[in-house]
Amino acid sequence: MVPPMQTLNVGAGRTDEEYKAAEEQRRAELRAESRSAANYFFWAAGAAALASGLFPVRINFLVSIGAFDLLALYGRRLVEAYPLAGDGVVGAWMMALVGLGFAARAGHRWAFWAGMVLYAADMFALMATFSLWAFGVHAFFVFKWFEGQRSLKGLNEGTVVVGEGS
Repeated sequence: MVPPMQTLNVGAGRTDEEYKAAEEQRRAELRAESRSAANYFFWAAGAAALASGLFPVRINFLVSIGAFDLLALYGRRLVEAYPLAGDGVVGAWMMALVGLGFAARAGHRWAFWAGMVLYAADMFALMATFSLWAFGVHAFFVFKWFEGQRSLKGLNEGTVVVGEGS
């Protein structure tokens, strides 16, 4: 007896084996897309290090963290009294991004959402300091992390992601 072909989610003339192979290929692509988007957490941590002055070169016109800028503006006395306070904020920010990156690479969708919320909140601080270029860089990261969580959603639910492959 020949097993009946599935009618849902099967292209015309595809067997069950072909359908399963195509579905596994799609899942592998979604997994790769989410891992690629998770790598942007590490890029964001590196950009934060450049913006903070931890390196000899500081590039704060293109990459900037609004929380660092507001701390420099309104917390000047605190940073002067406790010089390690500024470095502590930078270190906590970078550790949070690296931790979110590892969680996102492990397939946790909440890490992408946490990154989007963190950077969206920081975008308000960037608007207050009129850092438009840095605002655009933040928007790029938020967009990439949105794509990553969308890929994980499609992977976990087993649904086709709109716009995939185009």
